[in-house]
Amino acid sequence: MNRGSQLILAIIITTLVGVLGSASSSLVTVEIKKSKEKVASERAFELAEAGIEYYRWHLAHVSDDFQDGTGGPGPYVHDFKDSSGVVIGRYSLNIAPPQSGSTVVAVESTGYLLDNPNRKRKIAAKFGIPSLSSYAVVANDVMRFGSGTEVFGPIHSNNGIRFDGLTHNMVTSTISQYDDPDQDDCNGNNSFGVHTCRTPADPRPPASVPARPDIFQTGRDFPVPQIDFNGITIDLANIKTLSQTNGLYLSGSGATGYHIRFNTDDTMNIYRVTSQVFCRYRLGSWRDIPNIYSIGTESSFTLNGRSSINYPLPSNGIIFAEDDLWVDGQINTARATVVAAREPLASASANIIINNDLLYTSYNGQDALGLIAQTDISVGFYSDNDLRIDAALIAQRGRVGRYYYQPRSASYQYNPAGCRANIWRNSITSFGSITTNRRYGFAYTDGTGYNLRTLNFDSNLTFAPPPSFPTTGQYTLLSWEEK
Repeated sequence: MNRGSQLILAIIITTLVGVLGSASSSLVTVEIKKSKEKVASERAFELAEAGIEYYRWHLAHVSDDFQDGTGGPGPYVHDFKDSSGVVIGRYSLNIAPPQSGSTVVAVESTGYLLDNPNRKRKIAAKFGIPSLSSYAVVANDVMRFGSGTEVFGPIHSNNGIRFDGLTHNMVTSTISQYDDPDQDDCNGNNSFGVHTCRTPADPRPPASVPARPDIFQTGRDFPVPQIDFNGITIDLANIKTLSQTNGLYLSGSGATGYHIRFNTDDTMNIYRVTSQVFCRYRLGSWRDIPNIYSIGTESSFTLNGRSSINYPLPSNGIIFAEDDLWVDGQINTARATVVAAREPLASASANIIINNDLLYTSYNGQDALGLIAQTDISVGFYSDNDLRIDAALIAQRGRVGRYYYQPRSASYQYNPAGCRANIWRNSITSFGSITTNRRYGFAYTDGTGYNLRTLNFDSNLTFAPPPSFPTTGQYTLLSWEEK
C-alpha cells in the first residue's frame, strides 16, 4: 500500500475514533444527566413522603387542626434539611378538612429539591378516625352469642366471648383466656378468649386454637388492645354542650320520660310519656313483671314556643335529653345523634327504649342515626314481634338488650290476659353497630326473648358516623397514591 493510501486510511480511522469518542462522551453526558434527574425525582418523592408522614404525626398530636398550626389557609410550605442542617428541599401541603358527617382528612404533599425545583413529585393520602360504630358489636363484658345469632361485621370484647352462631367477620378479645360464667360452658373454668361450644367444642388452653370456619368465617384473634369505655363520659359532656347551642336540649320531663318518633320529612314527633303499661301474674297474690318499659299514655306539649309535633330536626343533628327516652320512626337522608343522660354524667342513670321499628330510608350512608344511653338501651316487653333497628347503639354504663321475662307456668293467671305471649318474640334485626358496657342479649337459653337475631354491620358509619359520635382513637391511613 502506498503512503497516500495509508494517510487516507489513517485520516478515516482518526475521524471515526473522534466521532465515536464524541458520541460516547455525549452518551455519557446524557446518562449522567438522566441519572441526576432520576436521583432528583427520587429525592423529591422522598420529600413528598416526608410531608405526608409529618402531617400524620401532627394529627396524632392535634387531631382537630387542619391548618398546620397557622390558623390560616394553605398551602403550607416546610423546609427539609439534610443531616448537616442544610436546607436541601421543601414540601408543600394542601389539607382538606373532614366534610360534614365524616372523620376523613385529605392531605396532598408536593416535594422538590432546591437545586432542581422543576422536578416535583406529589402524593395524596387520606386519614380517618374510626368511630365506635366500626364494630358490629363491641363490649366491655363477657359475651355469649347463641346458635340463633348471625353477625355481619367485626366483633370485639374487652373480656371473653363465647360464640355458637355464625359470624362473617373477625372476632377479637382483649384477653387470652377466661372463666366463662355460663354454667353449661363446655370448657368449664378454662376457655380461650374467643371460643365456641358448638360441636366439636374447642379444646382448653394451652391447646392450639382450631380454625372453625363453620363459625368464624374470617377468623378470631386474641389478645388484642382494649377499647376505653370510660372516655365516653367526656363525649357526653361535649354532646350536651352542642345540644344547647345548635341542637335540641330536653330537660327532665317531670313524668316518665320522652318519646321521639322520627318522620321522613326531617321532623319528629316528641311526646311526654306520662305512664307505662303493666303485666301481672298471680302467684298467691298479684305481682308486677318488672322492667316492662312500654308506653301507656303520652301527650304532646309546647317546646321552645311551638308544638312538639312535626318538630324540625336540629341543624347540628344533636338531641340530648336528661331523662329516659323511647325512640322509633323513620329518617330519610338525615343524620342525628340522640342521647339520654342525667347529671352527674359519670354516675347517674338514663335509658333508651326501642319497642317499634326504627328505620332508615337509604342504606348507602346518607342516613345515619346514633343512640347513646348513659345506662341501658332496652327492647321492652310489648315490643314488635319482628323488630328492626337501624342505628349505631351505645350503652355506656349498662347493656344493650332485652330483659329476661321469665315464663311462668301455664296455670298461672296473667293480667291483662294474653300478656304472657309477649315473653316470646320472633326476630330482631339490626343495621348499624352495638356498643355495650355490660353483657348484651336479646334471647335466653330457655327460649324466651327473640328467637332469631341478625346483626348487620353498617360499614358507612366507620368513618362517617352520626354527628359527634365517639371515636376509638387516632387517625389511621386509609389511602395513599402518587398524583
